Amino acid sequence: MDEATLQATLANPENLGEMTDADAVGTVGSPDCGDMLRMWLKYKEVDGRKVIDKASFQSFGCQTAIAVASMATRLIQGKTREEALQLSAQELSAPLGPLPPMKIHCGQMVEGALKAALDAESAPTISSPITPTQNTAPTLSDSLPPAHAPGKVKIVFTS
Repeated sequence: MDEATLQATLANPENLGEMTDADAVGTVGSPDCGDMLRMWLKYKEVDGRKVIDKASFQSFGCQTAIAVASMATRLIQGKTREEALQLSAQELSAPLGPLPPMKIHCGQMVEGALKAALDAESAPTISSPITPTQNTAPTLSDSLPPAHAPGKVKIVFTS
């Protein structure tokens, strides 16, 4: 793995955070183990083609997952749904160099979130109710079990 690229991407990850006006959202991972990734996509029309205009993500996972997701959101901009569907985990993580065997799942998680978002025809059905004062989709942390559940994930927010 290219440590310099990884460190630079981690120091300044791009497209991090939810997108309130997304056309599609995809989530992969397990709230029980804590590795989760959600990706938002926004499309636009260019020369009669529907292409990805913007992409953003949230991740509960290791630094490699954050770096791969950041790279992937840049790589897919300007691509059609069909072009983005053809991208493999290896291609999405290629700018970071080859991933070590124990980090390959990070690229696969990003690929899974991307394909889930690409397969979504619109914003996902939300299983938890949104109050009228909220105008955004639930965040990734809303998918995690309550903090008081024994043996579950604890989220610590840092600045």
